Amino acid sequence: MKTRICIVDDDEPIRQILIRVIKGSPDLELAGHFESSRLAVESLPGLKPAVVLMDINMPELNGVECVRRLKPLMPGTQFLMLTVYEDADHIYAALAAGATGYLLKGTRRQDLLAAIGQIVSGGSPMSSGIARKVVQHFAQARQSQPDVEALSPREHSVLALLTKGYMYKEIADELGVSVPTVDTYIRRIYEKLQVHSRSQAIVKFLKQTP
Repeated sequence: MKTRICIVDDDEPIRQILIRVIKGSPDLELAGHFESSRLAVESLPGLKPAVVLMDINMPELNGVECVRRLKPLMPGTQFLMLTVYEDADHIYAALAAGATGYLLKGTRRQDLLAAIGQIVSGGSPMSSGIARKVVQHFAQARQSQPDVEALSPREHSVLALLTKGYMYKEIADELGVSVPTVDTYIRRIYEKLQVHSRSQAIVKFLKQTP
């Protein structure tokens, strides 16, 4: 059975190259391609692709926000960022939003196909330079920011589910508690981590959790 792939990129030449790569692989099926992230948000849940190749720099709605909106609706779909950005802020924002892999544009065809195979098999493919930055940042975070260790086991569980894209009601159902109780846990998490939003808490959790 072929792996269904969708492409979201407003750069027409890049999008056409990716289309040819996907169509040229006997193991992959092109389920759809979009030049607008807003159109992607509307259409992708109905297409149910296994993997979405997602650009970051797009007008109106960037790729990170696109992933953030789609991941809760498509928990079984893996989002592979394919972008020119290699700074830590973009990397962690994408991972916090729900991306599973992060490749730089210019990745060779065979490496892109290998990355798709890896992400389908449960891996988290990253360009080598990106992977080094992630490892270095995790090491630095564990040395300088032991904040996550201050969380209680239940608070850690709540934050882990939050990182996976769970909504408050889903967290409550998963842990067998009420929604107000979940809200209390999350307020405590924000206080202990010294953050003010869900995204900040998730980024800190990802930076400090192996």
